[in-house]
Amino acid sequence: MALISLQDVSLRMGGDPILDHVDLNIERGECACLTGRNGSGKTTLLRLLAGLIEPDGGMALREPGLRVAYLPQQLPADLHGSVREVVEAGMMTHAGTEPWERTAAADSIMSRLGLDPAARLEQLSGGLRRRAMLARTLVGRPDLLLLDEPTNHLDLDSIEWLENFLKSRVETLLFVTHDRAFLRRLARRIIDLDRGRLASWDCDYDTFLQRKQQLLDDEAVAWERLSRKLDQEEAWLRKGVRARRTRNEGRVRALRELRKTFSQRRLEQGVSRMQLQAGERSGALALKVNGLGFAYPGKAPIVQGLDLRILKGERIGIIGPNGSGKTTLLRLLTGRLEPTSGSVTHGSRLQIGGIDQLRTELDPEKSVAENLAEGRETVMVNGRPRHIFAYLQDFLFEPARARTPVKVLSGGERHRLLLAR
Repeated sequence: MALISLQDVSLRMGGDPILDHVDLNIERGECACLTGRNGSGKTTLLRLLAGLIEPDGGMALREPGLRVAYLPQQLPADLHGSVREVVEAGMMTHAGTEPWERTAAADSIMSRLGLDPAARLEQLSGGLRRRAMLARTLVGRPDLLLLDEPTNHLDLDSIEWLENFLKSRVETLLFVTHDRAFLRRLARRIIDLDRGRLASWDCDYDTFLQRKQQLLDDEAVAWERLSRKLDQEEAWLRKGVRARRTRNEGRVRALRELRKTFSQRRLEQGVSRMQLQAGERSGALALKVNGLGFAYPGKAPIVQGLDLRILKGERIGIIGPNGSGKTTLLRLLTGRLEPTSGSVTHGSRLQIGGIDQLRTELDPEKSVAENLAEGRETVMVNGRPRHIFAYLQDFLFEPARARTPVKVLSGGERHRLLLAR
């Protein structure tokens, strides 16, 4: 028996179905990756498999006593306490193991992920919080492990450790990731979610890409043939043929079915047409830093004696391990945090935009359109008014999706919304 079996499952959350009469079996010992475009429903499917939501139709059958652990993509906002308390909350009881063995396993995972068990979760950086949630998920040794973007906010050493841990210590795994190197090294099965339907491919990722592209090409050819057939039949009907004759009634019925089929097709998601708004022309110097220093009270300095000049047009990456202070440095440079010493000077007429890695700027209860326009019907883009729905379509939000609460969006969709802002 499969660990989890979906039979004729349907699920809709406004707009087109997320799952449209799908079947899926997850067998013990599998290592599979769930793929699909942003907003296709991957996170929703993982939540359904984890038992957090129920389908609108069909059945989701689970092996009796199945233990499932789920790492969400979005960090829970209401999670507080020490790292040890958060991690040990993920422990599960296993026959033949003692409490001290489970505690030792938790200590080992926290140590390898560089976590201080006594640290308060709410005081950690986004990367360290993500590590704590990952440790909480791994420590339970579940029958089925569901991971939604497990490498988000992890440094390279942590990703390498995670790969090795999953290969050696996890029996059954289903994960979602945009990290293609991580995907290629782990997945032995690809489950693709496309326009509400699931397809399973028992192959590596690169083979899947080739087969999927061939499938899309064949689909495009089939729809083109159907479109030509529809045009021919519509032309026949417009010629004034007495379609009510008995011998023509079948052809008219077939035309109606053809119209219905064509109207119900779901096109593949397109490519966004997002463009950054042009700000007021600024000087050549974007940013000047003199002797910058910062330390949280009672902590070692995060940055000390930093001198830096950033010129207009430069593209700079800040790298470092989780918890080293990358986010703090960005907040200092953008003026969101006051330095302990030194100064940060912005160039003349400099306009700063930014995206918080935890996406805290978005109100999860408000719709996409409300988060962007706050109830207005238009937004100003490069000095000109645009209707909110037309503007959001540039970021792949159709009107129905633009009316959807942010709390049901995928991580990729939330990032697109922040870019739109």
